[in-house]
Amino acid sequence: MIKNFTIVAFFITYLIRLYSQEATGEIRGQLTDVQTKAPLIGANVTIPDHLLGAATDTSGCYIIHNVPFGSYSLQFAYMGYETVTKTDVIIRPARITTVNADLTPSFLQNGEIEVAAGYFSETENEPVSKINFSREEIRRSPGSAGDVSRIILTLPGVAKVDDQSNNLVIRGGSPLENTFYIDGIEVPNINHFQTQGASGGAIGILNVDLIEDINLYTGGFNATYGDKLSSIMEIAWREGNHNQYDGQIDLNIAGFGGVFEGPVPDKKGSFFISCRRSYLDFLIKHIDVGSTIAPNYGDFQGKLTYTPNPSHKFSLIQLWSDDHMHTNNAIAKENKMTAYGDQDNYQFTGGITWQALWSGKSYSHTSLAYTANKFKEDFFETVSTLPLVKNRSLEQSYTLRSITHYRFNPQHILQYGFEDKILLSKYDNQYLKRSDAVGNPVPPVFIHNNLIENKLGLFFSYDISLWNKFTVTCGLRYDYLSLNRHHLLSPRMGAIYRLNKKTSFSASGGLFHQSLPSVLLAMDRGIRRLKDIRAWHYALNMTHMLTPSSRITIEAYHKSYQNFPMDANQPMLFLIDEIYYHRDYGFNAQFLQNSGQAFSQGVEAMVQKKLATDFYGLISLALFKTHYQGLDGIWRDRIFDNRFILSIDGGYKPNKHWEFSARWTYAGGRPYTPFDLAASERQQLGILDITQINRSRYPAYHILNLRMDRRFHFFRTNLVCYLSIMNAYNRRNVAENFWNRVENRPDVIYQWSMLPVIGFEYEF
Repeated sequence: MIKNFTIVAFFITYLIRLYSQEATGEIRGQLTDVQTKAPLIGANVTIPDHLLGAATDTSGCYIIHNVPFGSYSLQFAYMGYETVTKTDVIIRPARITTVNADLTPSFLQNGEIEVAAGYFSETENEPVSKINFSREEIRRSPGSAGDVSRIILTLPGVAKVDDQSNNLVIRGGSPLENTFYIDGIEVPNINHFQTQGASGGAIGILNVDLIEDINLYTGGFNATYGDKLSSIMEIAWREGNHNQYDGQIDLNIAGFGGVFEGPVPDKKGSFFISCRRSYLDFLIKHIDVGSTIAPNYGDFQGKLTYTPNPSHKFSLIQLWSDDHMHTNNAIAKENKMTAYGDQDNYQFTGGITWQALWSGKSYSHTSLAYTANKFKEDFFETVSTLPLVKNRSLEQSYTLRSITHYRFNPQHILQYGFEDKILLSKYDNQYLKRSDAVGNPVPPVFIHNNLIENKLGLFFSYDISLWNKFTVTCGLRYDYLSLNRHHLLSPRMGAIYRLNKKTSFSASGGLFHQSLPSVLLAMDRGIRRLKDIRAWHYALNMTHMLTPSSRITIEAYHKSYQNFPMDANQPMLFLIDEIYYHRDYGFNAQFLQNSGQAFSQGVEAMVQKKLATDFYGLISLALFKTHYQGLDGIWRDRIFDNRFILSIDGGYKPNKHWEFSARWTYAGGRPYTPFDLAASERQQLGILDITQINRSRYPAYHILNLRMDRRFHFFRTNLVCYLSIMNAYNRRNVAENFWNRVENRPDVIYQWSMLPVIGFEYEF
């Protein structure tokens, strides 16, 4: 069916192409100072190697008319500022492409400004651990299926856990330790079928066509962010079209849907809305993807922007999703599941932001947001059909956050602000009698509890640039947690030394804190008396520009964790890893201690080439180890310890119509604990062998993903067709070993088999 569908689709689009006409589009945008957001007047915007360009007006805006359709680079140059080049600018007939840029003040070198085309985004004085992706880089990434989280899996230091999950395990952390910000508003999870209390899920919510770009900080982020130990992802949503109404219809693995956008009536703002619905139930029925479970999900996203005057901009954003999955006992047995049941989950984030420019030297960004996550879940044990979990959770938060950037001069920059978050959690949950990983009985837990928490944060960060080559960043964060009355101080520091225009060295260090998820705090009052988890981060970095469009980065890091909760009944296990990965097991909240320690250290290397002409690519290599210390005093490997990860990702664009790309990833096998076969057979439950905790390893993981894109440009409409093959050579990668309770024996769950994905994007 897929073969026939592919032939028909490409035949139809080929016939349509015969009637298409050459046409042009235009590029619009605004240039601003990254430190003050003030508009840059008279800056030059050009398309290299083409006689096309424009200059910015008094509001920093520009327009380039009559640009032939295709893919271009766009260069921004202004006296006294670093030159910036943005790649992957897609021009479509009769449509407007918006490209904005923030420029960074440059320093005098021998009395002159040295001009270089910066293909890599450097919008802040961030010492280390940052990478940027554009919308087009995410959209076309092979194997990501337009999923923001899955392109992150190509980066060094991101453990390879499970293709069927978006759990991000960054630099020896856990899925608990990450969070996301959209236009400065925190979104705890950007995935459908989210893991409660963590950042993972099955498939991404965000529509890539709404994203302007993404910055990922994998450690050492500054004091403006708190309550997370591993990573911060900043997601900038683009604005809707300010001049005309546009539409788009999408069909891909995430579902089918569309985008509609345009200006507000007085053209002082714009809007976009996106609606999508899944069709995986149809896909699973007709393609062997290793499962017969048919989830159903959808999402709605929108943004309204209004600019009453050049100094003030207001935005209203909304993100909503609903997820449903219903399995019965027969399906559970067919798929070798230990449990089955009904799952109906909802999540919502909405908020308003206000960006204000003050006196040409400073600007502030203030947001007021509301977030809600509702879980309605009932699960039953497959063999006995006895109830296991009843989850009726409603987790809400109200957050006021404000950051002010003040530039005394280009060498001295101050950031300061606050955030006040009120969390209201309501639980009516039941976790019935279970066993832990070593066979101890775990008593039932009944949670009928309402929690009210207040998290207050105050922070500042100060950048000092010395001798035009050396920048020091000092920061401090204070957090107050009302539920346990904890006062936390988190000092941060970083430094950058720019040897020359091509080479720089940097270092960072700091203390990071994170509170336990509310669903854990609600289980028992004793948990609230535990200390908050904390980690010290240290990193050293060297970056060298190989060419204007390619660079190599080498970074070494060390993370030291303290205060992890541990179960005295399972003293040899690292509880945080187990409850978010092996959810069949339970723990006894009454025996929790916060004496768990861990560390992660490694070296990462990455060579990245931007699409300056017709080729782009990324090669990343990570060598690392991550250990924990059990309550028995023994240090062991954590379950995400791949040790070695190599990823090669690249593509070729021979012309404006075709694009071919591929990604190959290899990772060392993760540790696991074998079963105690005698005890497991006796209890009909997977009981771990306590003498072999994490001493075995799964086979090495490797996978090849391929993708082919074809663009069709008509007089006023555009069509993008793509074919992606995930796991092209059908590698049987092991997801995990589990105890098959239906057959009372050890068994294996495999990750995705070869999966062809066809997608269409029609713009009108």
